[in-house]
Amino acid sequence: MLDLSGSVDINYEGLLRNLRREGTPDRVYYLDLFIDQEVKRAIDERFELAKGLDPQDPHFEDKLEIRRQRFLGYDVVRVAVEGVWLAKPTTSAQDTSSVPGQHKAAREWMRERNSLISSWEDLEQFPFPSPKDMDTGRLEWFEKNLPDDMCVESKCHHIMEYVTWLMGYETLCYAMYDQPDLVDELCRRVGEWNLMVAETLADFGRVRLFMGGDDMGHKTGTLVSPTFLKEKILPWHKRNAEIAHRHGKLYVLHSCGNIIPIMEELIEDVQIDARHSFEDTIEPVTEAKRRYGARIAVLGGIDMDFLCRASEEKIRERVRDTLEICVPGGGYCLGTGNSVANYIPLDHYLAMLDEGRRWGWG
Repeated sequence: MLDLSGSVDINYEGLLRNLRREGTPDRVYYLDLFIDQEVKRAIDERFELAKGLDPQDPHFEDKLEIRRQRFLGYDVVRVAVEGVWLAKPTTSAQDTSSVPGQHKAAREWMRERNSLISSWEDLEQFPFPSPKDMDTGRLEWFEKNLPDDMCVESKCHHIMEYVTWLMGYETLCYAMYDQPDLVDELCRRVGEWNLMVAETLADFGRVRLFMGGDDMGHKTGTLVSPTFLKEKILPWHKRNAEIAHRHGKLYVLHSCGNIIPIMEELIEDVQIDARHSFEDTIEPVTEAKRRYGARIAVLGGIDMDFLCRASEEKIRERVRDTLEICVPGGGYCLGTGNSVANYIPLDHYLAMLDEGRRWGWG
């Protein structure tokens, strides 16, 4: 059973300097999109992380999250505005993960055909949240109680994703030609909703990273035409990035799939500070570092399929090779190619983290 060796000197300011590419960092920094609850519980149990915490404490989960993140070596906790997230129409099937202790009953995905909005009537009746729906209670608690050496990374800014989810991908593809005005208006309303969330997050001093999660690609290209994304979606990311930068925060884009056709616009026009989510069959993170590393940070990239199938020895070798290329000069954080999903064997994930702790500068 693999345990993490040593400890990590938590330091969010060092993380931010690393993301801004202000020179080779003093250690390997880590960043992931999220960790599935099943993995969190497996970590908590193995390392007794809840020991001494009161399960009846209303902030038990928040205190445990801080302890867990610090133990794993992350300088951030992930907290969001609550009460304003749009309905996500899903379907589900039995989860076939065979990882002991990390299995959950069902896995969900978004419906691709008719969803919640396919007409003007649907759009007018859809309950978009308003400012009065916002619940910032958890953000306020972390503002006061987060250790001084940590910061908050807040999820926000699903724009293309929500347009796709609300219409259904197939319906959206037809509507782009049959009902372009409807699609334009849906993009506008989703974009305005995102700006509302961004402006709220900007008021919290402990929030230092905006994580814009917006999948816009598949294995070989963008989900819709690059022109559509450049005209209808990226302007909203640009406005969100402007809010972040105006308040001294960084704007990180998580986007799955092949978005190479819009990367120049994301870097030069939207002005993202970092890109997250890399897959070997699309663009290995080491190649992305060579291509974009002088202008943005690149994050993660230890391929998900590789993490599931490779031996611990191969994982450690892969981590060392990646760090050798990506760490010098700053602008890289070690992490998975997407997220710490419940089907990744726990020891494989821990081996990735542990090798980051062991890695030196030669």
